[in-house]
Amino acid sequence: MNTNRPTSRPADQWEDSAEEIWPSYSKQDIEALKALNPRLFTNSRSWYVILMQIGITLVLSFFFFIFVGSPDNSVYTYSALVGGSIGFLPSTLFLLRLELAKASNKNKSAGTYLSALVSGELLKIVLTVLLFIAFAIKLPDLKWVPLLVAYVVTLKCYLLAWFWK
Repeated sequence: MNTNRPTSRPADQWEDSAEEIWPSYSKQDIEALKALNPRLFTNSRSWYVILMQIGITLVLSFFFFIFVGSPDNSVYTYSALVGGSIGFLPSTLFLLRLELAKASNKNKSAGTYLSALVSGELLKIVLTVLLFIAFAIKLPDLKWVPLLVAYVVTLKCYLLAWFWK
């Protein structure tokens, strides 16, 4: 058995042999950082994203109502409403799931919140797929272009909220 193991890495193995040092902050340090820049420590604007998604859905529905030259423009309007609702209804349920987990006093641990996050995301995916299937079966006269446009634009509200933060 070889007991002469090297105690340090060769310098050419890693580009920098200096160890990274991560500072640890006390509760007072965090409070001081919050006082310096409170915008960095605000809660995410999740409900504003939901409201923005609802607003975008209404604007797109109005757009399809006004600018579609077809005599059957109510189908385009309704399709845009359905697409937007498929975008924001699962997001609303996901956010409610996270809010309930945050407000729960039973077990406040990171694992509990992570479990709520994962189960909420699974709920969101399953509900989105079920809504697409249900609307396709129940309303076969939907126009898919306005539905998908409204759905995709509704999902882009997350990106807008990220840029505005």
